[in-house]
Amino acid sequence: MSLNAQIKSDIKDAMRAKDTAKRDTLRNIQAVVKQIEVDERREVTDADMESILMKYCKQREDAMAQFKDAGRDDLVEKEEAELLIIKAYLPEPMTDEELESIIKDIITKTAATSMKDMGKVMGAAKGAIGSKADGGRINACVKSLLA
Repeated sequence: MSLNAQIKSDIKDAMRAKDTAKRDTLRNIQAVVKQIEVDERREVTDADMESILMKYCKQREDAMAQFKDAGRDDLVEKEEAELLIIKAYLPEPMTDEELESIIKDIITKTAATSMKDMGKVMGAAKGAIGSKADGGRINACVKSLLA
């Protein structure tokens, strides 16, 4: 079952269970999916779905940081709940050791030697790693290995 179909099914289950937090969170994701399908006139793949979910997680994390700074603990809890729901659909994140191993292989394959080659390494790394690690972690690892 595709990730999109799984989310559609889970929306129905959440509606039956009267789980409004999960229902609303998944509906927000479906709205983004529909927008892409209408604008680009194509079906959303699982890779697209993972990208959408990663972006949504990043938005929730940014919102949580802003709400913490403003002292809005009620909204922080809401964002944390949404984040937990979304992370259930993402693949298990890579450990730092796995990430470093993959990036070392990419550096070897691209023959990167300095920070000037960071763009080549980052492009290949994002393609190889996908949604198993966020861009910030990949960037930090590449910088430490090329420095």
